[in-house]
Amino acid sequence: MITASLSARRRARELDALASGERVDVIVVGGGVTGVGCALDAASRGLSVALVEAHDLAFGTSRWSSKMVHGGLRYLAHGDIALARESAVERHILMTRTAPHLTRQLPQLFPAYESASRADRLLTAAGLRAGDALRRAAGTPSWLLPRPRSVPAAEALALAPGLRRSGLRGGLLSFDGALTDDARLVVTLARTAAAHGARVLTRLTATGLHADRVAARDELTGHSVELYARQVINATGVWAGRLVPSVRLRPSRGTHLVLDAERTGLAETAVMVPVPGERNRFVLLLPQPGGKAYLGLTDEPLDGEAEDVAAAPQSDVDFLLEVASSVLDTELRAEHVLGAFAGLRPLLAADGHTADLSRQHAVLTDGTTGVVTVVGGKLTTYRRMAEDAVTTAVRVASLPAGAAHTARLPLLGAARRDQLSTVDAPARLIGKYGTEAPRVAALGEVDPELARPLFPGCEVTAAEVVWAVRHEGALDADDVLHRRTRIGLVPEEADAARDVVADLVDRTTRGLHETA
Repeated sequence: MITASLSARRRARELDALASGERVDVIVVGGGVTGVGCALDAASRGLSVALVEAHDLAFGTSRWSSKMVHGGLRYLAHGDIALARESAVERHILMTRTAPHLTRQLPQLFPAYESASRADRLLTAAGLRAGDALRRAAGTPSWLLPRPRSVPAAEALALAPGLRRSGLRGGLLSFDGALTDDARLVVTLARTAAAHGARVLTRLTATGLHADRVAARDELTGHSVELYARQVINATGVWAGRLVPSVRLRPSRGTHLVLDAERTGLAETAVMVPVPGERNRFVLLLPQPGGKAYLGLTDEPLDGEAEDVAAAPQSDVDFLLEVASSVLDTELRAEHVLGAFAGLRPLLAADGHTADLSRQHAVLTDGTTGVVTVVGGKLTTYRRMAEDAVTTAVRVASLPAGAAHTARLPLLGAARRDQLSTVDAPARLIGKYGTEAPRVAALGEVDPELARPLFPGCEVTAAEVVWAVRHEGALDADDVLHRRTRIGLVPEEADAARDVVADLVDRTTRGLHETA
């Protein structure tokens, strides 16, 4: 019986079968949002699928986003109407069909100060109206994403109490989509793919790719294996060129800071801060569930090789704090920063500043190896990227696949918003697990020890750690801290939880093996 649960036991069983010579239709390399999207697309078309990931699900770029489900406003500003339309359509699909439980409405305030030119205000207003036209064209209802409107200064301060009052004339209020968490989307996609029969193999590093096979190293045992497929898809993002040298990318770095939302004066409305001297570029103050806020983001060309985990340089930190402080009563300083993270965008190589490079994706077939590579794009458009990549793989390898239907395929835990409101579980859990939230909560009801928070003041309970190991493929404490719960975004909190989490992971893993 195929289940959605990912565990160390399932990984070992499925890797053994593949290493013994079993051939699948498709092997996807890369466990980010595009890779797991490819795995789901292919499996849901009736193809046999294996996914290979060197580290953990959402280990790379996918967990370092702004957690936004963009409607394409920025692309409109650059004149890329097709990409803006695609983003609006994919946002609609995520928020209304495939993942209502993982998405939410995010109000965004563009504050207007006396120092801003009238031309800039008119340009922003025109962009918001155009974005709303795309929202209507995509079919997203106004009760979910209301139309943009002007607000007076008093309402702007009510929406964002921490704004600098001097010179505030009001602002523009618009609405976009946001994720509960980007890594949560990746894990849910992987489990949905697993429910359709996909084998999801983390800690398996691809060392060589050909159209019909993948050479890999099992990081848990050190053994080398060769896996066979009718077609291989390279979905390793910014690292795609390491495995297929013909792929030329020009990565850029996007840095975010983690702040205490209360200290910035944020409520539930994001604040969009114009970058001085640039048109149509903003720094974003984004309130998050749990009392945190993200401040981002930069767009700087990457110098040198892409590291597995990028560092946030001090220059990015200083830039973000300075720009955000320009509209706040409180001057943000280093002591306000709880954590920082940086993601690397896999942009297609071209001339010009990385901020101006296209976010369009591309599907490339290597003439030497025959490997299909998908690169570029944005988190919001992952589903379309995956569909295009699998369609290409099906054509190149003449695979017997059905039609793509992920636009209508709810992810695990999904339900209509009115149905989600009736789920008998805490709202915080519903926002992470959807209709599976009662099963997570029930672990703490059966064993009161699992209902306890990991440390005083922490929202995450021991039950969520056990669930991550039993059902979400977490193999160690870092998987839980950094990808399943995101406690690791604040180093002090990760340190406070580590010992408890490590013990829970060890005990749960031993329990799985004992029942094997």
